Amino acid sequence: MTEPIAKKAYYSIGEVCDITGLKPHVLRYWESQFEVLSPIKNRAGNRVYRPKDIELVLLVRNLLYEEKYTIEGARQRLLEMRQAGELAEERQLVLDPEFLSSMKEELLHVRDLLTPSLDEGADESAAAASAD
Repeated sequence: MTEPIAKKAYYSIGEVCDITGLKPHVLRYWESQFEVLSPIKNRAGNRVYRPKDIELVLLVRNLLYEEKYTIEGARQRLLEMRQAGELAEERQLVLDPEFLSSMKEELLHVRDLLTPSLDEGADESAAAASAD
């Protein structure tokens, strides 16, 4: 079995949005439409997601956005997976490419932040030349 999505026990809705690329209102709407999506709430009433919950969100996102299911169709597909005992396996199949893709995007963003742009290098060269 592969490792869960990450090492933390609980994630805030903001962290889940960062991981999945979804907006908070989409997650809240999906909770009302898919009974398998039911993150627990902490004492303050804020949603806290377990790694399993994030995997389910990624599975729903895959069904809706990649496989082009309707809400009703995705709900039915999840029910079929659950009845056949395939839900955990499907969560893992969706997780690997999704997680790696999000990590790649984050690394590319960090690279862009750390790499000076060509314009900055030209400005510094011009400033050094005019100082001579």
